[in-house]
Amino acid sequence: MSFPDLGFAAAVGALALAPTQIVIAADYLSVEAAQRALFPQADRFTEVVFALSAAQRDKVTALAGEQPPHRGLRAFRALRGEGILGYVFIDEVVGKEDFITYAASIDVQGRLGIPEVMSYRESHGGEIRNEAWRQQFAGRESLDHLRARTDIKNIAGATLSCEHVTQGVRWLVALWQVALRPSTAAD
Repeated sequence: MSFPDLGFAAAVGALALAPTQIVIAADYLSVEAAQRALFPQADRFTEVVFALSAAQRDKVTALAGEQPPHRGLRAFRALRGEGILGYVFIDEVVGKEDFITYAASIDVQGRLGIPEVMSYRESHGGEIRNEAWRQQFAGRESLDHLRARTDIKNIAGATLSCEHVTQGVRWLVALWQVALRPSTAAD
């Protein structure tokens, strides 16, 4: 009668009991689906290419404040006929350890819509997809009313995700104010 190698069996058993972080990567919306969710009345979207001057970059940074690492940014004009309805931004900010892809909208009056979480890659904090949390952004027009913890409340267990998405949205609002806001007689 032979016995299996207990050293190997013990090692496999120890691995099975070792704590592991489970990462759940989920894609919820494509770019096109996010655009339609944010501006359902638009009949088309055209991509915006940014060429910010150094002074504009500095101004956006000063307005937006502290930022988490960002990865990619795309922006699109939402159009109906010949009129611009606003802009859709696809941004990626780090959550705790990995990137969160989200879409935010700003209409031509400068009002935020409800952001959409497009991809979430963390093991915790996915509650930022809850509409109640995302609804906090709707209608906000000013960076003075778009602060993490003060204006946009955190969710327990999703603190970094909440803070980083809020900071990212601040950056998008600052970018809109500096580079995309329609000119008025008061400007």
